[in-house]
Amino acid sequence: MLLPPGMRVGFAPVWHFFRCVFAVGFRWRIYNAGRVPRNGPFILASNHASLLDPPVVGSACPREISYLARESLFRFPVVGGVLKWCRAIPVDREGGGAAGLKGILDRLKAGGGILLFPEGTRTRDGRLQPARSGVGLAVLKSSAPVVPVRVFGTFEAMDRTARWPKPHRIQVKFGPPLRFAELRVEARGCSKTRLKGIYQEVADQIMAGIARLEPWEDKEDFP
Repeated sequence: MLLPPGMRVGFAPVWHFFRCVFAVGFRWRIYNAGRVPRNGPFILASNHASLLDPPVVGSACPREISYLARESLFRFPVVGGVLKWCRAIPVDREGGGAAGLKGILDRLKAGGGILLFPEGTRTRDGRLQPARSGVGLAVLKSSAPVVPVRVFGTFEAMDRTARWPKPHRIQVKFGPPLRFAELRVEARGCSKTRLKGIYQEVADQIMAGIARLEPWEDKEDFP
């Protein structure tokens, strides 16, 4: 079985299984996955339209990633065991908190990848929502590049009112990495008021990067 770089042997069968499910059941297409760094830490920042989004983005990504999960879910023996095996990071109900941030930064410092949803919650109408400033805090505290990701079709396949998914074409597009080098430098010595503004500025730039993505392959090499 083909093992993507840095992926655990035990995780690879699950990764391949979901790729088969989305290929057969949802006729999915993946665009520009090569934009995910082959080595070192990285953050995937995706729009959020459906419960399908985490496994869709995770199986489209060519490297293993970690997810965020509410800390209360870890209290259930079976669910908690699965989340720990998936290297999920426990966060509080609002998706923040010092412990959650530390977990994210520790995973990035170890060279891993993290999936974040800047909107914070699933869309109700299929449209992109404003980004919350919390994602800016996580980004600025790390040195990892941020890869915008846009998922198309998951809202139609399973919106937040649906109990079960239905067949619908799903497409996943990876955007050019965002670095935020200048804002990271500024954030080290600015006032608290400006710092809050920088957090939101980073979040807005990430959301703009997601919004620019279209469901087709970008040509990056020209004759």
